[in-house]
Amino acid sequence: MRNPPWQRDELILALDLYFRAGRTVLDATRKEVIELSRILNELPIYPTRPDAEHFRNPNGVGMKMSNFLRFDPKYAGKGLVRGNRLEKVIWDEFANDPAYLRKIAQSIMDSVALKTALPAPYEDEDEFPEGKVLYRQHRTRERNRNLVEQAKNQAAEQGQLRCVVCSFDFNKVYGDLGKGYIECHHTVPISEYADRKTTKTSELALVCSNCHAMLHRRRPWLSIMDLNAVISHPK
Repeated sequence: MRNPPWQRDELILALDLYFRAGRTVLDATRKEVIELSRILNELPIYPTRPDAEHFRNPNGVGMKMSNFLRFDPKYAGKGLVRGNRLEKVIWDEFANDPAYLRKIAQSIMDSVALKTALPAPYEDEDEFPEGKVLYRQHRTRERNRNLVEQAKNQAAEQGQLRCVVCSFDFNKVYGDLGKGYIECHHTVPISEYADRKTTKTSELALVCSNCHAMLHRRRPWLSIMDLNAVISHPK
């Protein structure tokens, strides 16, 4: 059986190595390629590997890096013309900001190194630009039951259990059905996850469902102040 196609997390790491190597392809014997192969094999996003012997081996890593040549305007040749659609998507999203790409790649690698247990897959994680690993980590931080309850209790004690962006109050609108309900947004940018091993209550913002979705809509994410400005001066 064939191994599954490369996912966002893997392509982000491969593109990061492509740029770190000077926008060129490295031989399968290079230590950087061998190390990336090891990391890819430890990514917690595949329940099974049909062909474990060849799964993301150094030769496969080098081949995947070669696929990026066809998108690179600085490359004089054609590069490998065969590849999947997601390679072009990842190139378009990250190639113009290698510094951000580096941060995201490092956060993914740090998460793998910590060997932290991640939750089961989420339905919408395939669309998360930074990949499945960081999406699951992000959702875990936003759904830390103890921290969420602390943040909600603090707001309730101050009479401020409402959206910090638009002031929507679920209790006022829905009565008892909405009493005590609010969503939490982890305010630390996902590109900084490499430097954050734990989450603090102060890093959680209470928001309504609509504002939560809008905070996640752009990359990099909007801050609470940014979204306040959008609401104040919509275009």
